[in-house]
Amino acid sequence: MLKRIKRSVVENGPSLTIALVIVLMIRSSVIEAFKIPSGSMIPTLLVGDHIFVNKFAYGLRVPFSDWFNRESIYIIKRDPPKRGDIVVFIYPKDESLYYIKRVVGIAGDILEIRNKVLFINNNIISREGIPSTKSDEIFKNLDDPKYGKKHLDIYLEHLDKKDHLIMLDQNNPLGENYGPITVPEESLFVMGDNRDFSNDSRYWGFVPLKNVKGRALFIWLSLWINISDSQYIFRPLRIGTVLQ
Repeated sequence: MLKRIKRSVVENGPSLTIALVIVLMIRSSVIEAFKIPSGSMIPTLLVGDHIFVNKFAYGLRVPFSDWFNRESIYIIKRDPPKRGDIVVFIYPKDESLYYIKRVVGIAGDILEIRNKVLFINNNIISREGIPSTKSDEIFKNLDDPKYGKKHLDIYLEHLDKKDHLIMLDQNNPLGENYGPITVPEESLFVMGDNRDFSNDSRYWGFVPLKNVKGRALFIWLSLWINISDSQYIFRPLRIGTVLQ
């Protein structure tokens, strides 16, 4: 029996090694899975959403180059992130952490928030309320007393050509006003769609372009598990949701 196992390892070892290297190359340069740990991107992303991130979105990287110095080396660079993109990036204040936010400002943009309304280059970013049936469904999925519809409002915001949902807490004055501030070169200004429950560029600054790992693609699983309380939430209807 032991001899058969050894023979199988010897015979299949090279093939398995090649397959593993290919998988790691794809993960390093093309696509990678991430899990959403916090509610900063609600209602677009919920805690427990598992997503795929397109690491080829902004250029072709040398495989494994970011494993050694945390900064990718590009073979071919494509257009940088645009306003409205949902990006995964290395948190500038702690490079052991990855964050996910929405790009709101690019280099040269002047950003300002007035009474919780976003302005870019002195132009108002329009938004509108959503039907109550849709907001009720979103709040039902949240299943968290912190997110109650009595004090939270959900809007459809029109940021360039990317319409997306945002959530605002009318009882939270922290995010009412901000700026104006200009985004420097080679940098991004990012915010969470859960505007009043997001630790983002308003509090710790800009994201260097070199820190961006990729653009969010879609949800492949939505499952939240609380081991200590033996609770779980499975959201099958979210599987396959394209992120934009």
